[in-house]
Amino acid sequence: MIERLNQDCFCLTLDTHRLQQVLQQALPESIDLFGPQHAHLFSAQPVFISQTHAQRMREVAQAIERVAALDAFRERVLAYAPAAARHDPGNPGVFLGVDFHLEAGRLQLIEINTNPGGALLSALLARAQRACCDEMVKMVPDNAAVDAFESAVLAMFMREWRAAGREQPLRRVAIIDTQPLQQYLYPEFVLYQRLFNRAGIDAVIADPSDLQWTGQALQLRASGQTIDLVYNRLTDFALDAPAQAALRAAWDQDGAVITPHPRAHALYADKRNLVVLSDPKVLRELGADAATVALLSAHVPHTEIVSAENAQQLWARRRSLFFKPWAGFGGRAAYRGDKLTRSVWDRIQQGDYVAQQLALPGKRLIGSVMAPRALKFDLRAYADQGHVQWLSARLYQGQTTNFRTPGGGFAPLFEEPPAMR
Repeated sequence: MIERLNQDCFCLTLDTHRLQQVLQQALPESIDLFGPQHAHLFSAQPVFISQTHAQRMREVAQAIERVAALDAFRERVLAYAPAAARHDPGNPGVFLGVDFHLEAGRLQLIEINTNPGGALLSALLARAQRACCDEMVKMVPDNAAVDAFESAVLAMFMREWRAAGREQPLRRVAIIDTQPLQQYLYPEFVLYQRLFNRAGIDAVIADPSDLQWTGQALQLRASGQTIDLVYNRLTDFALDAPAQAALRAAWDQDGAVITPHPRAHALYADKRNLVVLSDPKVLRELGADAATVALLSAHVPHTEIVSAENAQQLWARRRSLFFKPWAGFGGRAAYRGDKLTRSVWDRIQQGDYVAQQLALPGKRLIGSVMAPRALKFDLRAYADQGHVQWLSARLYQGQTTNFRTPGGGFAPLFEEPPAMR
């Protein structure tokens, strides 16, 4: 199997010199991705996946989209969603991050994100890959594939603009996050800014407090310039915080196109939805077809909401469970059950958590034959309306993904070519 290369291949496919050239072309000199802050952003070694598992990731993404389109599913999840999610602006939201673990040949969906980071950084990383042997030549993406992905990302934003009913040209985009300059993935914000600029679209990177709502338009507070579209990288998914007041007003009144948005998060990324996606009986009741039910049942670990009624039995089964806040993101406040203390368990019972059947991550040996080191990996599909645009991986140590692991970070995901099957 191709996945055996995750244990046997120690090739360094990252061409560091080429990466430096790519970075110099893509980013301003003030951003140093080779400095200590981003020392573990990119891995020098790839993760390998079989064509079968890559195709199954695509099929799961399509199945999620089919379920999300069901009227009964929407009615169910919007009933427990924040009020902001009940507004339908017309645009579905930009791509999802559909995250998986693959271990011992078993592919399991871990979670779904509506504002996934790393897409353009993974594309940039792909431009600096080299094949270390003849077998790998067909696995390494060429620049044409990367160009096509970046074009698809831009087209996706233009689709959002039109789907929201806008007919005039898109003039200005605001890429919004809290204190964006302090965000670890700020360099990616700049990549998006330049992607828009190359298409003749003005783009700014701003904190939500830099915005104001005039009652008719969303504007930059300092200049008074109107914002047409917001690329929303905030993790306040409901736009409820006071700092998001201008953005929330624009959302409520369709004063700007916002993507991703509260409705998309409610339909896809609220972790309570995993309870539905992992329950074949409920899926059938909601109207999912047999093939969709079978596919999701095989690849979505059983998930249930932590409550006073089931707390005792969940504690008894904790070693086989993973606990996540249902509105959380990026592994924040998430815990493996076998590592739980009583004090943490008390907090989980008092908070808003789901318990997911533990699905272990895969292992990737990095380093060298003489000094191998095992890292965990997860897989991400960037999926727009069920269509997977790009696949990537992340290498890490610890309970959840991070960018603090030597040798870890974003890694290219090399898919088995047909000739190797």
